[in-house]
This record gives sequence, C-alpha cells and structure tokens, in this order.
Amino acid sequence: MEIDHAPLRVALVVPPYYRIPPAAYGGVETVVADLADALVESGHSVTLIGAEGSETKARFVRVWERTMPERLGDAFPEVMNALRTRNSVREMVGRIDVVHDHTYSGSLNAEVYASWGVPTVVTMHGTAEHKEWRSYYRELGSNINLVAISARQRVLAPELNWIATVPNALRIEQWPYKARKDNYALFLGRFSADKGAHHAIDAAHEAGIPLVLAGKSSEKIEQEYLADVIRPMLGPDDVMFGVADAREKRILLANARCLLFPVQWEEPFGMVMIEAMACGTPVVALRAGAVPEVIDDGVTGIICDKPDQLAPAIDEVDRLDPAACRRHVAMRFNASTLARGYAGAYRTAINSLPRRIVSERHRTVQISSLAP
Repeated sequence: MEIDHAPLRVALVVPPYYRIPPAAYGGVETVVADLADALVESGHSVTLIGAEGSETKARFVRVWERTMPERLGDAFPEVMNALRTRNSVREMVGRIDVVHDHTYSGSLNAEVYASWGVPTVVTMHGTAEHKEWRSYYRELGSNINLVAISARQRVLAPELNWIATVPNALRIEQWPYKARKDNYALFLGRFSADKGAHHAIDAAHEAGIPLVLAGKSSEKIEQEYLADVIRPMLGPDDVMFGVADAREKRILLANARCLLFPVQWEEPFGMVMIEAMACGTPVVALRAGAVPEVIDDGVTGIICDKPDQLAPAIDEVDRLDPAACRRHVAMRFNASTLARGYAGAYRTAINSLPRRIVSERHRTVQISSLAP
C-alpha cells in the first residue's frame, strides 16, 4: 500500500447532537456532510461515526439511537461518545488509515489509536483564543494532528501541533442564486452577545431598512440575551423569524439585500458568510477573527472597523455584484478543495506515525487480506 497515492480509508467522527447534514442549526455537521461526500467522490473510502442517521455517501456507523441537541454542553454525551467511538474504531483497525475527529473529548483517544497504527486528525472548529481549549490541545501534544479552519485561528495558538489549514467550504449547487434582492437586512446566527445581533439592530435602524433575525436560542445564556437585550430593541419593521431550517435559511439568504455579521469575538471562520455569498448576497461585517480571510472587501462585502460604520456600509452594498459573490465562493470555498485539503492533512498525519507502527499496521492489512 502506497500511502501517498492510494485512496485513503477515513473514519469521520461527529458529535452526538445533530444529524448529518443538520436540518437547521449545525455548522460543524454541515461541513462534515459536504466533506464526507466530496471524499467519497474523490475515490476515498469513508465511514461516518455518529448518532441516529446520516444522509451522506459515506458508510454509517451508529453509536447513539438518537441525536440529543438538548444535551449540548453536558459532560456525559461527550465522554460516552468518545468511549463508544473508540470501541467502533477498534473493530475497524486494519481497515482504516486515519481517524478524523470533529468532537471535543474524542481527542483523548488519539494515543490509543496511534498504538493501533491509526493517527488522529482533529479539526479545531472553535476559537484558538480560548485559554482552556489551548491548554487542552497543548497537553495532547503530538498525539493529535490539528487542522485550522483559518490562518487567524492558527496564529492565535502557534505552539499547537498544526499540520494544515483547510478553510470550510460548501457545495455551491446546493445554494440558490438570486441577483435581485428584497429590501431587508438579515442577521442569521446564535443569539449571543459575541455574535452581535444588537449591533445589527442598531445598524439596520440607522440605515432605515427592515431587519430579519433568525437563529438559535436554545441555551439559557442565549435565551437571556434574546429576552433582556434583543427583544426590547426591536422596532415595528423588524421580524423575529426564530430558527430557520435548511430550506428557510436558503430563502432568507438568497433574498436579503445583505447579511449583517457584526461579530464581537475571534470568529474562527463564519460559515454563514460563505452561505450568503453563494446566494449572491454580500456581507457587511466587523473586522474580527477570520472575517478578512472570507470576505473580499469591496467585492463580496464590506468590512467595518467599528459598529458605527455598519449603517453606512448597508447603503453601499447595492454597488456590489451578486455574481461576483457567488464566483468568490465557487473558486475559494468549494467542496472539492475541502476534500483535497483534508486528504493532504491525512497523509501528513499518516507519514508522521513512527515507522515501526506504520510497518506493523501494513503487515496486519496484508495478513488480513490473505485470510480466508
């Protein structure tokens, strides 16, 4: 088996909270679904390990009877998911080349997997600015092979064992394009202060444009922010949409005059930005995290340095070409590029295993292939 050229056998591990792909909220799950399909289409063998069901081209191994979005943030699902995943991976030894883990606690299995001759690649979906996350991944050291989703994320934690930077992506054909827009701005995201919905309201009111707000508010801190901060700010022309499912999200994005993305934190990527641009909708955002890496300022959106610049930027978006927004995503954030990027990361991780372990793993594969 020639590691650098042969098709790869990949196990993708996902959290137990949302289906793959998700019906509504679930940025990680959306990316994993597109990655699974793109890897299969590229000739790789993919096994998806998760909860309930999956609508991808990958083989599916179920480790939970159902998804459990209501337990997001609890310790038990995280730990049990790692344990059940480890048991599943044990049964695949000799039939997989790499584990790609998208969970938090699953990284704790990496040393065990390495002893079985299987390296672990971990995508950091959260911000590298978080001190506890950095401490966690620092302790894991070279047991895990970290992939960043933006250059900014990687810069914030240079001491970690990064092996690649692979920006998130989407399948452009799954996103509707519309050149003529309706007269409303859109906020689409979690209802938390760091996502900046309050700045979106202020900007839309100052610009004199109706605002549609859609997003997740299932956690207590989100519900408090929505009740105490957002609802008192709403005007008569604003629309509180609630959680938008996959179909509704596409309609909202395609018809909006612009997406408002006034983030207040080190946003590691921002999937909704490329989703909007894929629909031909420009993004008005604050300069934070990976925003400058995702938006082509003045072409696919307008990047502002201060919240009081958002309203004037809304007035400027009509001069931006919706077709240029879509081309930008098709060229830079497509699923084929995502698959190639991760295939390269997998090979780097495989080649980094101690030679003795790699040799033993290949010997196991050869012996297994001769078994009756």
